[in-house]
Amino acid sequence: MDSTVSDIVAEGSLPAELARCAGKAVLAAALADARARSLALFDAYEAALGAGLRVPCTPELNLPLWELGHVGWFADWWIARNPERHRGLQANPHAARHPARQALRGLDADGLFNSSTVPHDHRWALHLPPADALRADLHDSLQDTLELLQDAEETDTGLYFFRLALFHEDMHAEAGVYMAQNLGFDPGCSETPTAGTTNTPAPTPPPLAVPATTWPLGRSGPGFAFDNELGAHPVALQAFEIDAHAVTWAQYLPFVDSGGAAQRTFWSEAGWAWRSRTAGMPRYLRRTDHGWEQRRHGQWQPLDLSATACHLTAFEAQAWCQWAGRRLPTEAEWEAAAHMLPCFAWGAVWEWTASAFAPFPSFAPHPYVDYSAPWFDGRPVLKGASPATVARMRHPKYRNYFTPERNDIVAGFRSVVV
Repeated sequence: MDSTVSDIVAEGSLPAELARCAGKAVLAAALADARARSLALFDAYEAALGAGLRVPCTPELNLPLWELGHVGWFADWWIARNPERHRGLQANPHAARHPARQALRGLDADGLFNSSTVPHDHRWALHLPPADALRADLHDSLQDTLELLQDAEETDTGLYFFRLALFHEDMHAEAGVYMAQNLGFDPGCSETPTAGTTNTPAPTPPPLAVPATTWPLGRSGPGFAFDNELGAHPVALQAFEIDAHAVTWAQYLPFVDSGGAAQRTFWSEAGWAWRSRTAGMPRYLRRTDHGWEQRRHGQWQPLDLSATACHLTAFEAQAWCQWAGRRLPTEAEWEAAAHMLPCFAWGAVWEWTASAFAPFPSFAPHPYVDYSAPWFDGRPVLKGASPATVARMRHPKYRNYFTPERNDIVAGFRSVVV
């Protein structure tokens, strides 16, 4: 099966494929929508945290002011300030940029918001502009972007950086939803459903059978692609059976309740080391005399056992599979099932896979050279989407990647029959 536009039939993939191939009119509306979401999310942070907008310096968090400034800076850097934007993938990433608009106010935008040169922990020591100034910058940045879009060549090359800026902003907005959950407030712009009160799990559907096939892993065809998706290559797959949906709490929690999660035998060496450093419970969950509860937006609520298990590390996913006599799917198996099986339900959580995030054949970094290459360090690939993922980002070819101990992200898993 060739993964061209006409062949992408997986559930939920169509809006994302259209976004990747969007012309100027659709792209302009999407850019405006992404900016509105960023500003609404920032308003929620300001209401929850107050004017200081300070958050702890941890690997899972970023300063809201820095996040707001960064998404505007990124669009300016690759579009308004980029003299080679018309060259698309052939653009020199190191080409001298036009001055930043913030320079008129005596601000060094590159020294504040360039994520490639400003280390994460150093951002807490920066003297960032006030919120109103950043809002004004984002308004002006969007206007510049839309004006330049009108004059851009309506080709994949001419629109490359506009699409890149759009998806970059969408990714940061999703991260903002995760941070709000971490900090204990409702960001108001997530599609995450409210936790229910059902303690009766729904029946687990039988696994889905995938016949032996040769799957083209990676993206080909027209439209936008991230550099780590390119290099489509055939992967021979034996027949396998895979869960119809991601594992629910009703399936996962017996691993904890039975004491299995406390047994070293089910954990990898790295997973056991992680568990030994932590409380041992899934994040945002606690067990009470009345059953399991989940913390959402800072409030403890009864856990819906029928809901998809989420905020799990890759270590927890691997250990559950070992306990259940199953395994995680590979990236190619997940993709094949998502494309070939109409009953394959995805999008409730990002799903850990057994595949390491690594370059495909003939990998070449795109102009935004820090997007993929620095992270080819063995961390797992995640596939799918979460309720905080906008529809235009929900693409079955998209490769997400986080280190295996991360449980602040909305991540879970499904399993393959051994």
